[in-house]
Amino acid sequence: MRKFIATVAGAALALSLAACGNSGSSGDTTGKAGTVGVAMPTKSSERWIADGNNIKKQLEAAGYKVDLQYAEDDIPTQVSQVENMVTKGVDVLVIAAIDGTALGDVLDQAEQSKIPIIAYDRLIRESKAVDYYTTFDNFKVGVLQAQSLVDGLKTRGDGPYNVELFAGSPDDNNATFFWNGALSVLQPLIDSGQMKVVSGQTDFKQAAILRWDAATAQKRMEDILTKSYTSATVDGVLSPYDGLSIGIIAALKANGYGGSGKKLPIVTGQDAEVASVKSILAGEQYSTIFKDTRELAKVTVDMIKAIANKQTPQVNDTKTYDNGVKVVPAYLLDPVPVTKDNVTSALVDTGYYTASELQ
Repeated sequence: MRKFIATVAGAALALSLAACGNSGSSGDTTGKAGTVGVAMPTKSSERWIADGNNIKKQLEAAGYKVDLQYAEDDIPTQVSQVENMVTKGVDVLVIAAIDGTALGDVLDQAEQSKIPIIAYDRLIRESKAVDYYTTFDNFKVGVLQAQSLVDGLKTRGDGPYNVELFAGSPDDNNATFFWNGALSVLQPLIDSGQMKVVSGQTDFKQAAILRWDAATAQKRMEDILTKSYTSATVDGVLSPYDGLSIGIIAALKANGYGGSGKKLPIVTGQDAEVASVKSILAGEQYSTIFKDTRELAKVTVDMIKAIANKQTPQVNDTKTYDNGVKVVPAYLLDPVPVTKDNVTSALVDTGYYTASELQ
């Protein structure tokens, strides 16, 4: 039945686009191919700015009009923005949710209006209205973060190592995938004694940082150092996001790390944000995970085109992403680990950044 509804929605969208009399030729930004509502969480992270810019650029090149909105991590604002998009009658909704469980009612309205919904990078939970999901392999992101932590620690000696663990926002479904991926690598080392979490904070709820807030991460790192490291030294920190890494490193520096006495720990990250890439080049942050938002935008735009043409969008995962009501068909992209050794090949040679941007 759900498949039938999705097919009808796709057909209705295709008819509406056909009625506009435009095939979506490159360079047409008049919106004749239809209107796509794009709801992004915040501009406080350069990653989300890049996502918004990339998807807007690619959709406009395909002839779509784009209603791009940022909610600055305020849930009621995002709900209102999506509601307005539905009221205005957009042809497709692309949503990177602030809270994956907070959009239920407005998504029901979209479904009743036959508006297809694509969850963008963050899975929307507890809603049958979500049609597709585009993201990166989030479990693999965590695996790669943990492996880079281990690799970095090995350059410091044989261990055992004192480490601390940070997790993402508890209302972001991706955060648990990152955490579980990382722990699949680290837990055996913790169990064997090769790694020791000196603070004892090994539970996701203890490690989670609401809204991925750098200041919160900095404060937590400061508290851990004060309470648990009066005589011990931190060797490594699992950080799931570059913004948190910057805050964590600030706390470490304020406590004497990075000077003549104690080396900065091995600190991981994610999203290859400019400040963290510069930190990596400067020998401070050890690694990040690069997720090419250009490719994520392309996959999403391809899905929109397929729906418009009454075709089934291409997916490569139909089992992993259960949102509590249904398994959402997904397209997963591969993340790329980045250290000082491959910054140029991964980020500059691919055209994601220019060399001057990283100086």
